[in-house]
Amino acid sequence: MEQSGVLFKPEGYDPSRRYPVIVHLYETKSENTNMFYTPEPTSSEINPVMYTSKGYVVFMPDIRYKVGWPGQSALNIVESGTRHLVGSGIADPEKIGIQGHSWGGYQVAYIITQSKLFRCACTETAVANMTSAYSGLRAGAGKPRMFMYESTQSRIGGTIWEMPDNYIKNSPLFYLDQVTTPLLSRHYDADEAVPYSQGLELFLGLKRLYKPVWMFNYKGEGHNIKKRDISIDWNRRMSEFFDYYLLDAGKPDWMDTNN
Repeated sequence: MEQSGVLFKPEGYDPSRRYPVIVHLYETKSENTNMFYTPEPTSSEINPVMYTSKGYVVFMPDIRYKVGWPGQSALNIVESGTRHLVGSGIADPEKIGIQGHSWGGYQVAYIITQSKLFRCACTETAVANMTSAYSGLRAGAGKPRMFMYESTQSRIGGTIWEMPDNYIKNSPLFYLDQVTTPLLSRHYDADEAVPYSQGLELFLGLKRLYKPVWMFNYKGEGHNIKKRDISIDWNRRMSEFFDYYLLDAGKPDWMDTNN
């Protein structure tokens, strides 16, 4: 199957050398091929030009889904696309990171339970457990969250009573024991789209399993960052995290403190 996506290369790109790569995903990204990115901190997704200016290649694959298996669909596309970058001599296979926000964050969380390809990962406002996220109201819209899992973005294809195995098998929580990738997570207590409890399930599960994980909660912030000082701080920490694992930069102090 032919695949598509967007590849951002640093200025002065040299095809004879391999580069550290950050994979960023959501759903489709190729429509942003000609988009102009202002070099400034973002409220959610990574800003590719802030990373290419430091020598990274940024890869944004388009994800195509099979109903009932959103996690596996993302895994297949992302792994094959990333391995193509390695096979083409673009990516350093030892220096590949992955990042996603919201639906992209969920996919990253799932992927690292199944793949050993990534040196480090960053999730923002990710669903960790579809079985616990299924019930209740989506605070920002006032609608039941069930519809999102059954027939829209999560694409499970039925209710939790009709397809219980699909809800479990697409939930990262149940496979956290397989994670070997260091994870940086952020999930805010006023998130109006994905319950804060989902971030806690992901973080606490990994901590219980003694996995390398860090979580940030800027109190009062929601699904997307609204305050500029918080956006600056979070983007700095995310950059420090990737730089440590992928650019051999020094380890930031916050990674050695309680979290």
